[in-house]
Amino acid sequence: VKESAIVFVAVNTPTKEYGFGKGRAADLTYWEGAARSISGNSGEGTALYNGKKIIVEKSTVPVSTADAMTCVLQNNNNGGAVDFQVLSNPEFLAEGTAVQDLTMPDRVLIGGQQTTAGLSAIEALASVYARWVPRDRIITANVWSAELSKLVANALLAQRISSVNALSAVCEASGADIDHLMTVVSSDPGVGSKFLRCGPGFGGSCFQKDILNLVYLCESAGLPQVAQYWHQVIKMNDHQKLRFGKRIVETMFNTINSKKIAVLGFAFKADTGDTRESPAIDICGTLLGENANVCVFDPHVPEAQVRSELKKFDKDTRLSCAKDEYEACEGAHAIVVITEWRQFKSLDFARIFAGMAKPAFVFDGRNILPHDELQRIGFTVSAIGKPRTWSWRQDVH
Repeated sequence: VKESAIVFVAVNTPTKEYGFGKGRAADLTYWEGAARSISGNSGEGTALYNGKKIIVEKSTVPVSTADAMTCVLQNNNNGGAVDFQVLSNPEFLAEGTAVQDLTMPDRVLIGGQQTTAGLSAIEALASVYARWVPRDRIITANVWSAELSKLVANALLAQRISSVNALSAVCEASGADIDHLMTVVSSDPGVGSKFLRCGPGFGGSCFQKDILNLVYLCESAGLPQVAQYWHQVIKMNDHQKLRFGKRIVETMFNTINSKKIAVLGFAFKADTGDTRESPAIDICGTLLGENANVCVFDPHVPEAQVRSELKKFDKDTRLSCAKDEYEACEGAHAIVVITEWRQFKSLDFARIFAGMAKPAFVFDGRNILPHDELQRIGFTVSAIGKPRTWSWRQDVH
């Protein structure tokens, strides 16, 4: 810290589990600890840039955190011997593509005070990024806009996912096909094609946490209707997970007691082993709650991690983990696809079908499997947002 003119702060800011804002607000304990540590190690002889020490927020934080950090820094630094400039530079990396997102970002956002000193600090950080990022992708703003932008970006992406998932229920009820619907909708340039795939619900460490933070911000600002609007995104996500689990039970004659269910995928998305807030947790919890024997396979999630996430649901040791897809499906009554791993698309489904109990069900939570081929083999296929494939109803489209 002492030898660096620019210091990046990238500490965890989890959702509070206590006190005011419990379950919504960000816990800034680690952030304040980092600020005090920086201040305490920025005494005489510390490295400066144009007479300032630049502190960069990389963590996702509430609006006005930079102001609070400036206060902590200045008041714990020998009476203000060092002049700190705090910038907001929120992270927009996505799990599974983080290195690519860093080397070829869509945008870099830098927020700071709109003063001479603040603008100088913004330019200093921009010059670092300009070594590999085109200048037209470096966006500058005031510090509060930058802090809010990360929350809003994630909230809008999550909102889009929940909107499509809500429409998947309408498609199932009406006989429409969600993929047909989204093909039409995405042709509108005002809508575009990103984040229009339905699924069992969003997960990961950011979406829910950031929406809850935004909800708390709205509540604190006396905007209850706005807070309720954004909270509905999470409620829809929870509903989608419950709805998918309920559909599995109802399709299998309203009982899965002691039936083996093969769950393919446990990470919240493909190309990562991250299980934080994964929809697989609640869906497997529903299945275990119905006394099913759940066997999980995920190519990048170890068994210990699966068991840790599901320990509160697995009261009767009905949970097991398989070494591959075929072991998971052997003797199963149903296959449930939760994570969109590419390898699941090219399995030997005829071999799998031969080893399953009959009727053999497939519940495709990501719409990645070859449904027509599966039905020809003999599977009963049920997919999110797709017409139900009952014998008395044919899809005429």
